[in-house]
Amino acid sequence: MSIGAGIFLFAVGAILAFAVNVDVEWVNLDMIGYILMGAGAVIFIIGIVLMMRSRKSETVTRTAVDPGGQERVSRQQTSTTDDSAGL
Repeated sequence: MSIGAGIFLFAVGAILAFAVNVDVEWVNLDMIGYILMGAGAVIFIIGIVLMMRSRKSETVTRTAVDPGGQERVSRQQTSTTDDSAGL
């Protein structure tokens, strides 16, 4: 989600900075475009960094074996990284 938002902000900023030639006396559209391009680049980089983090999950399953209160507990821990993101 943040990667798409970063690309969108960068594109809107580039349009304002380079393609729009309207002079508005109370606002500088070029500066707003550059600010949006910078914000889009930062959001894009943050999205890439968050996507590359390793994800860990832990699942605990409890199953009652007999009515005496004995339980069998199984624990599964996985650590995954998304290697396909770099392709």
